[in-house]
Amino acid sequence: MLISIILIFVGLGFRDPWPADEPRFAQIAKEMVETGQWFFPARAAEFYPDKPPVFMWSIAIFYALFGSLNIAFLLPSALCSLLTIYLVFDIGRKLWNPETGFIAGLLLVFSFQFMLQAKSAQIDAMVCAWITLGCYGFLRFLLFDAKWRWFYLACFFMGIGVITKGVGFLPILILIPYMFMRFICNYHSILKPDNESIVKWLLGLLVMLLAIGLWFVPMLVLVELSHNPLLEQYRDNILFKQTVTRYADSWHHIKPFWYYFVSVIPAFWLPLSIFIPWLIPHWIRAIKKQDARVILPLTWIVLVLVFFSISPGKRGVYILPALPMLALISAPYVRQILQRRAVNWILWALVTGISLGLLAFALAGLSNASFTQKLVTEYAISPWYFFISIGLAGLLGTLITVKQQQWRSWPLFISVLWILYSTWGYGLLEVVKTPKKIFQQMQHIVPQNAEVGLVDFAEQFILFSPYPITHFGYHTDNAEQVKAAYQWIGTSKNRFILLSFELVEGLCFDKNKAIHLGFAHRTDWVLLNTASRVNGCPKPQLHKPQGNIIEYQYIPKP
Repeated sequence: MLISIILIFVGLGFRDPWPADEPRFAQIAKEMVETGQWFFPARAAEFYPDKPPVFMWSIAIFYALFGSLNIAFLLPSALCSLLTIYLVFDIGRKLWNPETGFIAGLLLVFSFQFMLQAKSAQIDAMVCAWITLGCYGFLRFLLFDAKWRWFYLACFFMGIGVITKGVGFLPILILIPYMFMRFICNYHSILKPDNESIVKWLLGLLVMLLAIGLWFVPMLVLVELSHNPLLEQYRDNILFKQTVTRYADSWHHIKPFWYYFVSVIPAFWLPLSIFIPWLIPHWIRAIKKQDARVILPLTWIVLVLVFFSISPGKRGVYILPALPMLALISAPYVRQILQRRAVNWILWALVTGISLGLLAFALAGLSNASFTQKLVTEYAISPWYFFISIGLAGLLGTLITVKQQQWRSWPLFISVLWILYSTWGYGLLEVVKTPKKIFQQMQHIVPQNAEVGLVDFAEQFILFSPYPITHFGYHTDNAEQVKAAYQWIGTSKNRFILLSFELVEGLCFDKNKAIHLGFAHRTDWVLLNTASRVNGCPKPQLHKPQGNIIEYQYIPKP
């Protein structure tokens, strides 16, 4: 836990929220505290129906407690990741022994994807914790002591997982191999619960529904009492479009069925992905011995991967909840696997290759090689000495471990990587990942008491704006947003529009009068004032369900 705390918490408070997701969640949490409106998440006054509010609540609570968004937005992921590590350690020592639990925890800490999410403000680290807690409860109930309280704990946190992110129900899949092993194969390693009855099993479903109802029922009641078409749209969106439709007929992040197996697991599940070929024989022997400690988590991992692979919409972080269980069923065999020369040298060669690659790229950058100059010209950073430091640290680790136990080069390298990334790296990326330089340019042009309208906005431009913000709906068609912005800016000379240069519409604005502010987030940002308007801009089309395009207004508070 000490190793986990150091690697996860180093750099906490050193950076601002970074796109794509962090500014959105941070802004929503900030508005919750500012407005006192917690049940319906909103970004710049527009309801946000894409995710339930639990993760945003957690950021908002820490923001209210500490008054610092830079600390608050990363704390939930950090604490949930610590919980996940402890759960894997604890169930490992209960099902095997303390050494196995310790190894399982370390495997998780040194896994690339797990630590990346632990240091990011995305929902996935939190939902991973709730799913792991569900698996922990089921495994403890089914394999360790058969006490019903662990079954109900698992069901309760499945419900909490659902109102965090819809896939929180995934632990229930572990009951599929359990039922098969118990009632068809009659495995002796499966425990029979005390005083078992159908009612007790069904009560678990009720517990899960009660957990979901903590948010779901008040939300439905408030929507019904509001008679507000925007809240009704929020309800319908989060209940249907963001659940069943998003899974079965996803509209973005479209990837082939095999995406996770070829593009995510090999790189993001390091070092566990390297161990898999040597783990498979151990797992096969465990299956032959009817060892449910391996069979239940292993089957569950396969079901989870199949579940996410079936959906056309895929992101690498979706399969994060499977990683803790993989660490658990790998831990009993890691000592044997690390005695193999091939495994040691593969890990050593991997670290050596990454280190040499970073050094070569950094030296090319210092020599102004053309393929390195995009970082300098487009992103305005020169990370060459940062890369050199990581590369040298990695090579030092390989030199220390070259004679024996070469596998140690990986934990040494990954620890240095996360520490340097969380300090020096944060400082380098802060300029690239935030729109601060755009607003600094604006402050030379736009008076402090002005209003700024955003077209095709990203949440970071709301979060970092020193000006009152107006926008025209996140999902409103860009052409209609431009027309609405034309109407809005025409009512006052103290109004300005911030948008991408490629969106400046010739029918509404004169491109030659756009004021260029610079590049940020791969976009050329420009400022428009009333003088840039041209006659003849068509009026925006009606936008259902509210009847016209709404102007959402947000006044930032320090």
